[in-house]
Amino acid sequence: MTKYLVERARAGAVLLTPLSKGELTAWLAGQTPDRAAWVHNTGFTGAPGTICPLPGEGGALAQVLAGIDPEDALWSYAALPPKLAALARKKSRAACFVLDTAPDPAGVARAALGWALGTYVFDRYRKAAQDFAVLVWPKGVDRAAVKRICEAVFLARDLINTPASDMGPGELARAAVGLFRRHKGRSSVILGDGLLKKNYPAIHAVGRASDRKPRLIDSRWGRAGPRVTLVGKGVCFDSGGLDLKPSAGMRLMKKDMGGAAHVLGLAHMIMAAKLPLRLRVLIPAVENSVSGDAFRPGDVIATRKGLTVEVGNTDAEGRLVLADALYEADREDPDLIVDFATLTGAARVALGTALPAMFCNDDKTADAMNLHARAEDDPVWRLPLHTPYRAGLDSKVADLNNISGDSYGGAIVAALFLAEFVRPKTPWLHFDIMAWNNKGVPGRPEGGEAMGLRAVFAMIAELAAQR
Repeated sequence: MTKYLVERARAGAVLLTPLSKGELTAWLAGQTPDRAAWVHNTGFTGAPGTICPLPGEGGALAQVLAGIDPEDALWSYAALPPKLAALARKKSRAACFVLDTAPDPAGVARAALGWALGTYVFDRYRKAAQDFAVLVWPKGVDRAAVKRICEAVFLARDLINTPASDMGPGELARAAVGLFRRHKGRSSVILGDGLLKKNYPAIHAVGRASDRKPRLIDSRWGRAGPRVTLVGKGVCFDSGGLDLKPSAGMRLMKKDMGGAAHVLGLAHMIMAAKLPLRLRVLIPAVENSVSGDAFRPGDVIATRKGLTVEVGNTDAEGRLVLADALYEADREDPDLIVDFATLTGAARVALGTALPAMFCNDDKTADAMNLHARAEDDPVWRLPLHTPYRAGLDSKVADLNNISGDSYGGAIVAALFLAEFVRPKTPWLHFDIMAWNNKGVPGRPEGGEAMGLRAVFAMIAELAAQR
C-alpha cells in the first residue's frame, strides 16, 4: 500500500522521468547526442508502462525514463513498481525513485495513487513472491487522500478474494462491525429467525437453507449533514439455489458479496475523510444454498414493503435480499441511496467486465455521477430504467415476479425490480458490477476489484460540501 511511498529518498535513489510519446521528442532535443542515441537504440518510444534506464558515470544507473499515457496516467504509473524493482535488482541499486518533473496537482496525485495501487497482492494464503520499488512522495500530493483510497480499494479486493469458507455471512458481519468500530461508528446485526420477527422476510427466505444463518448488518456513522445510505449485496456464495448453477457458473461465486465489499470500502473512504454527513450502510448477508429448507421456484415470498414476489428463478436471489434492504433504506428519507451489486450477467454482456452499469432515477444525480466519473478516471456507464420493460415482471399469483419471461434486457429488468422498493422522490443510484478482473493488467491484478468507488466518493463529498 502506501508503504511503497516514502518521506525521504533512500541512499542511491534514482531519478524517474515520466514522458508521454508526445513529450519524448522535445525531451530528446535537450539531451546530448550520445544520450539521445542511447534512448533511440533501446527502442524506447514512451509507450505506457515501458521504461528506459539511462547510465551515468561508470555505467551506473543514473536515471530512468518511464512511458506514461496522459489519458490513462493512473494505470501507467501502476505498471512501474514491479518493473522498476526488477531493474534495480539487476543493476544492484536501491529500488527507490524520485519523480523528476512536477506535473499539475492532478498529475502528481495520479502518480502517487497509481504507484500505490500497483503494489496490491492478495497474500492471505501464501507468501507474496512479488516485490515493488519505492517512490518518494511527490510534492503537493494529498497523502491522506491517497491512503484512504488505497485502503478502500484493497479492503474491497481482500474481501472479494477471500473464499467463502472464510468469508461467510458471519465473517462479513465481523468485517463491517470492525470497520465501523475503528471509525467510532456503531453497528447492529439481525440474525436468523430474528429477520422474520423484524420483518425482513425476503432476506430470510434466500438465506435460510444455509447452516450459516442469514443476517442484516446495519451500521451508522456521523450525526449531522445529509443522509447517505449505502446498500451492498452480500451473497457470500451463490450456488443458484434449487435452480442450480453449472459448475463453471459457480466457480467465481465467492465474489457474489462484491457489492457488500464495495460499500464497506466506500464507507471507509467517507469516514476516514470525516465527511460531514450521516452515513448508514445496510448489508443483507446470506448464502444461497441447497437444502430441504431452500426456497423453491414458484414459491411466493413476502417482502418488507408488503409486496409479494413469485420466485421465477432461485438464482435471481440478489434482487430479493436487496428489496428488503432498499425499502428499509428509503424509510428514513435519505438524501441519497447508493447500492452496489454483482447482480446480472446481462450487464456484463452489454458493457463487458470492466465497466460498471449505472442506473438512476434522477437525471441531476446521474449527471453529477457522470461528471465525477470522468474527472476521477473511474468510468461508469448509465443504462436506462426503461419502464415498458416493467411489464415483464408481472405475475399471475403475486404482485411481481423476480424475473422476466423475456430473456432480453436482463440488467434493466433487474434494476426495475429494485426500483419497486425505492420511492421515485428519493435520489437512487444502482451499480451492477463485475467486481472481478478476469485477467491481470497494471494496477488491477486478476481477482477481486473495486469499481466506481473513487467516482461515487467524489460525488458524495460534493453533496456533503453543499449542505
